[in-house]
Amino acid sequence: MSFKDSLNELRETDFADLDIQQIGVWPSSVKNFLLVLVLVFIVAAGYFFKIKALREQDFSAARQEIKLLEQYQNKAFQAANLDAYRLQMIALDETFGVLLKQLPKDTEVPGLLEDITEVAYGSGLSMKSISLQPERASEFYIELPIKIDVIGDYHDFGAFVSGVAALPRIVTLHDYSIKKSNGALLNLVIEAKTYRYKADGLQ
Repeated sequence: MSFKDSLNELRETDFADLDIQQIGVWPSSVKNFLLVLVLVFIVAAGYFFKIKALREQDFSAARQEIKLLEQYQNKAFQAANLDAYRLQMIALDETFGVLLKQLPKDTEVPGLLEDITEVAYGSGLSMKSISLQPERASEFYIELPIKIDVIGDYHDFGAFVSGVAALPRIVTLHDYSIKKSNGALLNLVIEAKTYRYKADGLQ
């Protein structure tokens, strides 16, 4: 029977008259159609329950492969540049050591106060007061605030700031206020900060 004949027979079949218990006597076109449906169902079920899961595993493995390849490339790059990193670490250690030497020890703070006072007088300022404030601890260092109260003009203040910046110890300036004083002079109140490293062995 040709495909066209089977198709015509299938169209002419009244499915309401078919009895599932007499499937053996159904027209061959109907049985063939039912067989095709069963095969399609089996293939579809196999795809969704097995092949689809395998494809997802394959995609997941491909993504993992790309990720591992990137990690490998990064580690290979790091390994290839290990000597350069070691040289950088040595340079950083040396720089860190130089910076630590610029941080005053407890015994050097009075000398730092004298240096700041000399800079103030050398800049033409009149020193009203200079005093240490309570220490402030942070994670790696301790701040040593110094309150400075001086009299002068703007040019003197500029020379003072430049002189403090040129000191061999690390000193930063913060939170200043300028008010009128006697005559044309001005009153500058400013907070200087120097720093002490927390690790006693490195001070």
